[in-house]
Amino acid sequence: MRIYLIGYMGSGKTTLGRELASKLRFSFLDLDKYLEKKYFKTIPQIFEEEGEAAFRLKEQACLHEVSEFEDVVVATGGGAPCFFDNMDVMNRTGYCVFLDVDSEELASRLMESKTERPLIKGKSPDELMDFIDKMMEKRRPYYERASYIVSGTNITPEEILVRIEFEHG
Repeated sequence: MRIYLIGYMGSGKTTLGRELASKLRFSFLDLDKYLEKKYFKTIPQIFEEEGEAAFRLKEQACLHEVSEFEDVVVATGGGAPCFFDNMDVMNRTGYCVFLDVDSEELASRLMESKTERPLIKGKSPDELMDFIDKMMEKRRPYYERASYIVSGTNITPEEILVRIEFEHG
């Protein structure tokens, strides 16, 4: 069994993914970290040295690899669902869950985050809100192709499990 968590940066994919994996006694895998280990470069390095197109191809290859892993919760990068056949792969090989968190909450979390995120570096709160809204407008059609959508600001692992159980039977 595989559970893929998708959503915008700050939606809680990594935090919830770890908690969910622990509850299920599954492995947890952060797709970005997996990619960095596989290619011995950070994502910003890949972007800088090879460009986004090369990064997206590497990301797709990694997703195809992890789609064969057993009993794993995978947190994807925020953009992963928007390229190639990535959504089809996730929906076909596991439970794909979109963590739908509103823009205000995302902005608040990202402003407080200690993680360095090149896409939003140096943005004021207003610029960040505007940026998130524009990105979500582009990404939402991909995200909404997930088999399951869980919305809210305090999503719990239990909510995800209940949704999967309820809809899957």
